[in-house]
Amino acid sequence: MSLFRTKPIEQSLADADEEGRRLKRSLTTWDLMIMGVAVAVGAGIFSVGAKAAAEFSGPAVTLSFILAAITCALAIMCYAEFATAIPVAGSAYVFTYATMGELIAWIIGWNLILELFTAAAVIAKYWGIYLSEVFALIGWDIPATISLGPVDMTWGPFFIVALFTVLLVMGTKLSARVGNMFTLIKIGVVLFVIVAGFFYIDFENYTPFIPEAVSTEATGTEGVMAQSLFSFLTGAAPAQYGMLGVLAGAAVVFFAFIGFDVVATSAEEVKNPGRTLPRGIFAGLAVVTALYIGVSLALTGMVSYTELASVEAPNLATAFSLVGNTGAAQVIAIGSLIGLTTVIMVLLMGLARVVLAMSRDGLLPRALSRTSSKHATPARLQILCGVLVALVAGFTQVDLLEEMINIGTLSAFVVVSAGVLVLRRKRPDLKPAFRVPFGPVLPVLSTLLCLYLMTNLSVETWIYFMFWLALGFALYFMYGQRKSRLNPRNEATAGNIAADTAADSAAPEATPGT
Repeated sequence: MSLFRTKPIEQSLADADEEGRRLKRSLTTWDLMIMGVAVAVGAGIFSVGAKAAAEFSGPAVTLSFILAAITCALAIMCYAEFATAIPVAGSAYVFTYATMGELIAWIIGWNLILELFTAAAVIAKYWGIYLSEVFALIGWDIPATISLGPVDMTWGPFFIVALFTVLLVMGTKLSARVGNMFTLIKIGVVLFVIVAGFFYIDFENYTPFIPEAVSTEATGTEGVMAQSLFSFLTGAAPAQYGMLGVLAGAAVVFFAFIGFDVVATSAEEVKNPGRTLPRGIFAGLAVVTALYIGVSLALTGMVSYTELASVEAPNLATAFSLVGNTGAAQVIAIGSLIGLTTVIMVLLMGLARVVLAMSRDGLLPRALSRTSSKHATPARLQILCGVLVALVAGFTQVDLLEEMINIGTLSAFVVVSAGVLVLRRKRPDLKPAFRVPFGPVLPVLSTLLCLYLMTNLSVETWIYFMFWLALGFALYFMYGQRKSRLNPRNEATAGNIAADTAADSAAPEATPGT
């Protein structure tokens, strides 16, 4: 039995049109653009840049954002080529299944679940924290936790996850409209913060733009675990400032661009995907990059990076406090809350779509791939994802695994970037509406850049990642390999569909062999 059997693209397209497992195409270019902004622009825009400027890049944090944006753009080009060739739910998982085979596809799907589930839970947790801050700002004394016998539950994550789970069950277009409203509000908040910051700019704070490099040594077990894998393997001292610091800063701020791959998971729900997908994804990336550059210029122009470095956890509110404008903290707190709101929605949707694609193929239980006849959404699966995310966010310290989001995303970026070259070699007959320019150069460059950013993640993150992969391999060999619809010991695809349809009373009109 081959571990690298590939799934024909034609079969993926046919499975997406199967009665009872079909999604509705309702999203436009505008929806995708706003979705990209919605998932990328969260509370991180007010904190990650300050951290990178203080600890790694100095005023050159703007270059770090640009480098991270270029890396993201290269990977997203590869996603766009795949998505216009195979416009179905599942994103990197489906693309890998068509090019590199089942085992690698499973691992990528497993990593996407890691990325999306962890991100949704972490951000829901932070949403609850920012909600408490907003209550405190307006003078409301509302406790953030509820005591349930021996354990305390943070109620904020439960509320926001439940709200968007209901909206997503009711329809992708409806949830997109609500998300659009919140996203436009948070763009307005970010623009307000940028303009307010520009009034305090002192151009001397931009000098030196790239501070002189400083060597920092990691000591003790804790220091070794916290240092980057690159430093651990090469013995190089962790970089602070200088050009290496700018690159290390790019790895830090890359977290702020995570989410554009989630937009690709909606390919099956997009009108005219050949034209709409590339336009929507790249328009969203352009808006996000412009906002990040504006924030970074305002931040480093307001105060010296050395002042930010003297604060334990610097953020944009820190900069306003240092220049005497404490009122801006209230706007930033509200902006953070609004910013995180839409991120949660898009992540919950993306998580359900990845699991939907894997369950269609039998690698996860097929029952999970059923869609609602009324709303054409994976209602049961969406509710299951919402319940699990809410439980983890409400009862655990999931924020400790924040870097796991980065490594899950980057691993998918690496495989998709390399997979474009495999797709072109295996299926030269395909004519996707969008192709990455300059032949193999940009996909190879994207692969290398993403690999480099992965090595800048901490040793501790890599150890957790190895445990996650080991669990994934175990599940695949115990379940996925045997239940896969491409397993020759199983019935033919049409027979499987007929059997599944007959066994599931929720879809009595399913058509065998579609």
